[in-house]
Amino acid sequence: MSHQFSQRVAILLIVFAMTITGVTPALAAPPANDDFSSAIVIGSLPYSHSVDNTEATLELDEPESCSAMPQSVWYSFTPISDIVIGTDMDGSSFSDTTFTIYQAVGPGFGGLSLLDCITFSGLSTLSLQAGTTYYIQAGNLISGSGGDLHLNLQEIPPPSNNDFANATVISALPFNESVNTIPASLEVDEPKPTCDFGNSDKTIWYSFTPTTSGPISVSFSSATFMPVTAAYTGNTLANLTEVECRLANVFTIQTTANTTYYFQVQDLFDNGGTLDINIDVTPPIEADISSPPEASIFDSIQFCSNSFDPGGVGIEFLTWDFGDGATGTDFCEIHQYSADGDYTVQLSVTTFDGRTGSTSKVVQIRTHDVSIAKVAAPKSASVGQTKTINVNIKNNRYPEMVSIELYRSVAGGGFHLIGVLTQFVPVRPGNRTSQFTFNYTFSQQDAQVGKVTFKAIVFFENANDDFPADNEAISTPPTRVGRISYP
Repeated sequence: MSHQFSQRVAILLIVFAMTITGVTPALAAPPANDDFSSAIVIGSLPYSHSVDNTEATLELDEPESCSAMPQSVWYSFTPISDIVIGTDMDGSSFSDTTFTIYQAVGPGFGGLSLLDCITFSGLSTLSLQAGTTYYIQAGNLISGSGGDLHLNLQEIPPPSNNDFANATVISALPFNESVNTIPASLEVDEPKPTCDFGNSDKTIWYSFTPTTSGPISVSFSSATFMPVTAAYTGNTLANLTEVECRLANVFTIQTTANTTYYFQVQDLFDNGGTLDINIDVTPPIEADISSPPEASIFDSIQFCSNSFDPGGVGIEFLTWDFGDGATGTDFCEIHQYSADGDYTVQLSVTTFDGRTGSTSKVVQIRTHDVSIAKVAAPKSASVGQTKTINVNIKNNRYPEMVSIELYRSVAGGGFHLIGVLTQFVPVRPGNRTSQFTFNYTFSQQDAQVGKVTFKAIVFFENANDDFPADNEAISTPPTRVGRISYP
């Protein structure tokens, strides 16, 4: 018997003996704030608390609003003034952290209203009201986890550019920064942007005085809310004049040199959040043409504008020049060329605020087309005779490698393949043709039918025929086939 096995047996005997004698092994006590009714009261901020939650439990009917929480501890906080706080569990000894913030709207678990929850680390930023009690339920996600639990709360002050008078002065472009607007507020006399149909009371301000005239764009590379941006001229809240307003991730205005512009940014739905704001000279319009790289004179080509305005204003109108004298003004145009060649297609676009851009693209028109001019077969033949069937190919465009399939008619309808020839076909002007010659020996089956029709089909080896309608022909009249030779 191994020593390790002997130890296990001894432990089991001790536990059994303690059980029959009424003695229960001692367990570590749960933390003091294990229950909701024993929540630790947070007095002031900043606040940080550490507790071992290994033996924490979950009460009957305890809420698990965002995730299963096998054990929890509780905290409560009642601010004496309106405040924005940040809450996290940084510093905890386990990674599967989770916490939920509630507002107390009534007694007990039934009176908790969910505000936010964070799992696997992260910061919760919330606006709290003076005199209202809030509860924080903290713990771990995985049963058997836990350990040294840290809870941290701190007040988040308003952004430095919360007020118009403290607008961030942009000295040079490009400019970018990250900002949290949840603690922001609205001044009494602040203007309401004309494009804001919400009820925001959280704004931040920027100012910029360009040294040269031209378009300026405000964009948001990331934002946890829908930004509303307005631009103004003026120098006090009382005399601001709105220049432009836009509900979008990109906002562009035309600026005049040495004029100061104020940018007011807010959340459409008044929740606030974090955003990355970028202010820069508006990038050029990205004009682009969509069209096939090669087409033929038989094709109706669709040209479409894939142009994009990085300034977010949008394309108002455009003009096309197809390189053969034809023009157009629609977003997508259908055009057909009458001759092969290389054509430079030009596209010019103009935005709603007057900015322009252009691009060009060379379109190759190459028409590959051969046709069967004639299938020549003998007027008559007899069984066992071998005669020639000639297929004449007309080609006025490009030298091509061409294949021809030759078929003969069969009883009951249809055709049967009897041969394939592949050869080079040069360009021959006018009505001159290239000839493919097949040798065919007539059979008893041909004689039983009495007459045979030959069908030829022509196709390219390394290209597509752009006009396949003339790629098939039959011999006429049919060849009469007898059992003896005709004179």
